[in-house]
Amino acid sequence: MKLTPARIAHAVGRRLGMTRNGVRLRRQLLCDYAPRSVLVTVGTEVRAARFPAVDVHNHLGRWLNQGRAWMAPDVGALVAAMDELNVATTVNLDGRWDAELDANLDRYDRAHPGRFLTFCHLDWSLLTDRRFPELFPAMLRRAKDAGAGGIKVWKDLGLDVRDHAGTLMQPDDPRLHDTWETAAELDLPVLMHTADPMAFWLPADGTNERFEELALHPDWHHGSRAVPAHDELVTAFERVVAAHPRTTFVGAHVASCAEDLDRASAMLDRYPNLVVDLAAREAELGRQPRAAAAFLTRHPDRVLWGTDSFPYRPEQLRTWFRLLETTDEHFPYGTEPPQQGRWSVYGMGLDDALLRAVYADNARRIVPALRV
Repeated sequence: MKLTPARIAHAVGRRLGMTRNGVRLRRQLLCDYAPRSVLVTVGTEVRAARFPAVDVHNHLGRWLNQGRAWMAPDVGALVAAMDELNVATTVNLDGRWDAELDANLDRYDRAHPGRFLTFCHLDWSLLTDRRFPELFPAMLRRAKDAGAGGIKVWKDLGLDVRDHAGTLMQPDDPRLHDTWETAAELDLPVLMHTADPMAFWLPADGTNERFEELALHPDWHHGSRAVPAHDELVTAFERVVAAHPRTTFVGAHVASCAEDLDRASAMLDRYPNLVVDLAAREAELGRQPRAAAAFLTRHPDRVLWGTDSFPYRPEQLRTWFRLLETTDEHFPYGTEPPQQGRWSVYGMGLDDALLRAVYADNARRIVPALRV
């Protein structure tokens, strides 16, 4: 279903009727409805991570601004914010390739050694060249020599990227075999974002729990597009992980299975070369705190903390700290409604050993360049 202004207004514009005693309630559009909870709960202010943290999933470059502006316009202010939040290192996933990679490395990694680590991308425009199976490994070697610490693969692989014949490319395409094997050879972990939240494939109507988010971003709805289903994409990701046991893969956003932690857990059990990051899934994890804590406890050495918070938002990081460190109940996971869905989150109350592992120890073990 195409999300048009008329459909949105129809879906969220129902008006309240009469009460039993005949008093008419004020008319209220659902899209403007922002209830304030009267639940009395304990609120813990967590200003900084309990232990020095590594944010393995952030965006500091120009890529997501269409190359026009840096996502962090003032690097000095960013470093000061990291100090205040007890974030030791931030991984910048926006390195791209060649000249743009060098620009990111100059601005962050080389100017502030140890505080930033930049990942490169693959240039999918090379798919128009039939020699791309040879071109990508060469590109990775140049990126490694320049100083890239890993490879970022975005969701467009599987959803949008096409080869020279117009065929939609999937993560497990056999023509990418040498690319992933070269990543292993170069000790470059592959942080791969495959698929999206499950709700993005469901009908965009009043039954979709993320309808308001999709109304704001109708291009995020994949259910009306000729693309693989969520399960197909995650299965393709599993196949590429299985086919390259020497290569370390980081499944971004809990491998796009934050709504199904049993599946994510099974993947980690099955593939020793797979780890996951938590980036941008505080809403999903926080509404199932006991299951999320059990997931982290079952895989204490396989989960990396990341935020995907850009432009850099200290308050969003503090929400993460509260979620992981406290047992607070029923608090907002973001500052701007409707966010991802109309629910609250609850703290997991993780112990110190698990916090140390998730905040930084796992990342420094998994990503070789973070050990320096």
